[in-house]
Amino acid sequence: MAQHPALAEGRAAVITGGASGIGLAAAKRFAALGMKICLADLSEEALGRAETQLSGATVVTVPTDVSRLEDVRRLKDRAYDAFGEVAVLMNNAGVSAGGGPFDDYEGWQRVLSVNLWGVINGVHTFTQSMIDQGTPAAIVNTGSKQGITCPPGNTAYNMTKAGVKVLTEGLAHALRNIEGCRVTAHLLVPGSTFTGMTARGRIEKPPGSWMPEQVADFMLAAMAAGDFYIICPDNDVTRDIDNRRILWAAEDIIRNRPALSRWHPDYADEFAEFLTLNAPFQR
Repeated sequence: MAQHPALAEGRAAVITGGASGIGLAAAKRFAALGMKICLADLSEEALGRAETQLSGATVVTVPTDVSRLEDVRRLKDRAYDAFGEVAVLMNNAGVSAGGGPFDDYEGWQRVLSVNLWGVINGVHTFTQSMIDQGTPAAIVNTGSKQGITCPPGNTAYNMTKAGVKVLTEGLAHALRNIEGCRVTAHLLVPGSTFTGMTARGRIEKPPGSWMPEQVADFMLAAMAAGDFYIICPDNDVTRDIDNRRILWAAEDIIRNRPALSRWHPDYADEFAEFLTLNAPFQR
C-alpha cells in the first residue's frame, strides 16, 4: 500500500501519549515501516513496557508532561539529538478528566493543560524545525468527535477537542501557504476505541468499539490519501451516521435551534427521522 511520503524507512516519528492505546498502536505501525520511534509519556515505567513491544525497532523513550512547555522542548531536543530530524509528530497525549460548564474546576484545569495546551506546545515546539528540514513530514493531532458535535456531559473535554480541531485547521492552512513547505497537518478523529483511558476498569472490549490498531491502520490509509479530516468509524457508527450528526450540529446555528438540539426532547423525533433519510451523506 502506498504511504504518506513522510512514512519511510529510516525516518523518525515522535508520539506523545505513546506508551499505550492509539499512540502505541501507531508506533507499532510506524516501526513496521522501518521508522525510528521516539515515545513520550508521563510514566517511565509505562514507556519501558511499551518499548518491549517494539522489538527490533530503534526506540528512544522520553518521560514527558506535555502540559509543560519545557518538557516538550526537551522532548524535541532528545528526538533531534537521536535522529537528526522528525518526519512525523503525533500530538496524541490526552486525559478524560473534565467537568460540566460550571463544575469541577480542577478537572477543567487538568484537561485543558494536557489535551489542549499539550497539543499547542507540540505544534509550537516542533513545526518550524520540521519545515526547515525541507523533507516530507506530517503533524497529526488527535481530536475527538466530541470536539465536533459536543455532546452534553463533559463540556471541558469537548472544549479541548474543539480547540484541537481549530488549531489543526489553522495549522494546515498556514503550512500550505508557506512556499516550499513539505509538512502536512492532519486531524485524527477516532470513533469509539477500546483503550486504557476509555475502558474505565472494563477488561472486555465493547462490541461497538474498535481496537487501537484499527484506528492506526485507518489513519495510515487516510494520510496516504491526503486526507486532513481522518474521521474513523467504529463497529456501531458508520461514516454516514457521523456525517448526519455533524450536519445536524452545524444546522443548529443555521436554523437557530436550541443549543445541542440533538439531545433536546422537542427535537428527538426530528433527529431520529433525519438519521433514516434514504440518501446517504457521502464523503
